[in-house]
Amino acid sequence: MLVSAGLPTGMEGLTYPIPFSEPEAVIRIAQHAERLGYHSVWGNDHMTTQNYVRGEFPVPPRFWEPLMTYAFIAAATKTLRFGTGLLVLPMRRDIVVTAKQIVTLDHFSGGRFELGIGIGAYREEFEALNPDAEGRRGDMVDEGLQAFKLLFEQRVASFDGKHYKFRDVELAPKPLQKRLPIYVGGNNANNIKRVVQYGADGWLPAGVPLERLRRDIKVLHELAQKAGRDPKSIAVAPQYVVHVGKTHEAALARFRQSQMNKHLTSLRKSTLKEQGALSHEDINLIGMPDEIIERALAFKAAGVTHLLGLYFAANSVSELLDQMQMFAEQVMPKIV
Repeated sequence: MLVSAGLPTGMEGLTYPIPFSEPEAVIRIAQHAERLGYHSVWGNDHMTTQNYVRGEFPVPPRFWEPLMTYAFIAAATKTLRFGTGLLVLPMRRDIVVTAKQIVTLDHFSGGRFELGIGIGAYREEFEALNPDAEGRRGDMVDEGLQAFKLLFEQRVASFDGKHYKFRDVELAPKPLQKRLPIYVGGNNANNIKRVVQYGADGWLPAGVPLERLRRDIKVLHELAQKAGRDPKSIAVAPQYVVHVGKTHEAALARFRQSQMNKHLTSLRKSTLKEQGALSHEDINLIGMPDEIIERALAFKAAGVTHLLGLYFAANSVSELLDQMQMFAEQVMPKIV
């Protein structure tokens, strides 16, 4: 099982306090992940501040554009891979320019980029960028996945959708990687169908309880078999929150004091609305090393192939770096 770390490209005011994500700190976190043996780092995608964050902080957060950020990460690392968890397609209206950025990054990084695509957790953010937009964001993701496939594979590509249109585009060069990994993110059942329907390489949910994850993986594998795909070829790469403590009580107390806890509570109205009565502590990797190992191995037994973009609950960069190191030294060797 692969293990990767979350990168705070768009996390100030959400999972981390303001200030937190200085450019130097973001690069330092990535370099720390490389030294500790994490497979990759994964950053998210925000363009404007969410309403609840505006109400809490007197100054706005710094949301760094992930593809631009990764250009600097690529230059500051050698082997570390990096992915978007997620790139929110409905906020990116020019699909050809986005594809060109992705291909450029893949080449200049030496083929270390992975692409996660999703709808986005906050519709308010989409509406701020697109006041007159109509239709479902999911339809835009469907079209985007089709458009990327054409642009990345065909010598000359054309597409005539409702949301994306282009004609006779020769996107060159193609991605450096023979197959640039593409993940579909989101907990909704429609995203499991998208993974299979559009030939994606993996499914990237967030904060899914173990029992539900088992059911969803079974559905994913059944759909893959019906479509003639090998289920084992599709990565199951959920994101979870981590806090490692010397005691169970200490870990819970520190997590409850974190900005991460407030963020997860806000997502109960969107991304995490199907968690039901389970608490964040019930679902995520919070506790002593042995407890976290046991839960991570349960995820692995359920069919998880990659703990993707683990987000460490911390209120300072130094605490985040310490958490990454504790997890790498005390947990990772037992679960990979």
